Amino acid sequence: MEKNLTTGSVFRNIVGFSLPYLLAYFLQTLYGMADLFITGQFSGTADITAVSIGSQVMHMITVMIVGLAMGTTIAIGRAVGGREQEKAALAIGNSATLFIGLSVVLTALLLALVRPIVAVMSTPAEAVEGTVRYLTICFIGIPFITAYNIISSIFRGLGDSQSPMKFVAVACAANILLDYLFIGGMHLGPAGAALGTTLSQTLSVVVSLVMVTRQKSALPVTRASFRPRKDVLGSILKVGVPVALQDGFIQISFLLITVIANGRGLDDAAAVGIVEKVISFVFLVPSSMLSTVSALAAQNIGAGRYDRAAQTLRYAVGMCLCFGLVVGTIVQFAAGGIVSVFDSTPAVVTAGSQYIRGYIWDCMFAGAHFSCSGYFCAYGRSVVSFLHNALSIVLVRIPGAYLMSRLFPSTLLPMGCAATAGSLLSVIVCVIALVWLRRRGALDHPVQV
Repeated sequence: MEKNLTTGSVFRNIVGFSLPYLLAYFLQTLYGMADLFITGQFSGTADITAVSIGSQVMHMITVMIVGLAMGTTIAIGRAVGGREQEKAALAIGNSATLFIGLSVVLTALLLALVRPIVAVMSTPAEAVEGTVRYLTICFIGIPFITAYNIISSIFRGLGDSQSPMKFVAVACAANILLDYLFIGGMHLGPAGAALGTTLSQTLSVVVSLVMVTRQKSALPVTRASFRPRKDVLGSILKVGVPVALQDGFIQISFLLITVIANGRGLDDAAAVGIVEKVISFVFLVPSSMLSTVSALAAQNIGAGRYDRAAQTLRYAVGMCLCFGLVVGTIVQFAAGGIVSVFDSTPAVVTAGSQYIRGYIWDCMFAGAHFSCSGYFCAYGRSVVSFLHNALSIVLVRIPGAYLMSRLFPSTLLPMGCAATAGSLLSVIVCVIALVWLRRRGALDHPVQV
């Protein structure tokens, strides 16, 4: 399973690692979009809104789990790069123990809070019951969502991004088939979308566990590896907690923007929900670079190859900026057609086109600060990543969206631009942090994890 990323061409390693991850993320996003698309084919705007709002809540929970699991990826990557097999095995076992306990607690808590969550989201009255049904079913499936993401983070820490791609491919195919069965055939609406998602994730976990048991590894993972150890859990949480909080705050900002849009009426709520799904698809490249930079840089830092870690960051930022520029330009001409794929209601198409034309430029700047975040995390300085995202959210994203909504009630374009402005601030903070850390020589002395 392990793959050495500390030798050979840095660019080839980035491409070789990121492409399977990109495809995996594409498939994961595809089956998320499939819920919305298939619901739109068989149900009305209220059910579309219910699935949209419910999936945003689940996306927030998922990205926080993924953020926490970043600690696992970094701990394993550092150990593999430094040829510390016993340390890598302990990180794997303790991660499994930590996340099993977390998923049980999280499931119970969220099931108890499902209706308050729907209320906090300012869900339109027509979509309340559908959203409750969707979230209830998805919350029950949280242990499987957690299991999939922690298994994937372990593989990526080992330098293997292909196995997680296979896991999610199974989930994607199953989800689309189950969506047509539950939504189209059985007319279960939002509940059918949630059932498809939960059952497909369960199947993916089963497949991943079968693959893990069949693969041979040099890592000495034993029962003792699963026994909680304060030092190992501490190293995982030191990186993972700031990233999870950062991702949580980002998603809270998205949810607050959704709440603002929901207050503007059903059409704007549907438009924002659709665009958020499309943006999640466009963000495949920036998101893949965050994980790519963190995994590659972690192994190289573990091996003492700090120059290769820095080169990884430079390549990733350049690739993201070019991608964002091209996609942003295309969307300016294709906005209406993109939104109409999900909902052809004229008012929704108009509002969605406005929102996405401003929002799409976020992809370019987000790619740069995502790559920097991966680099900071690999050095054990995930607090820097948390800081730039927190400043962006508190100073620009949330207040900007609110002010733009109040000042421009007839268009969503300024609200979309507020998101882009937030990412631009993050890029500025990242550049300042990189310069400051380099001058202090901190990039030659990674924080111990």
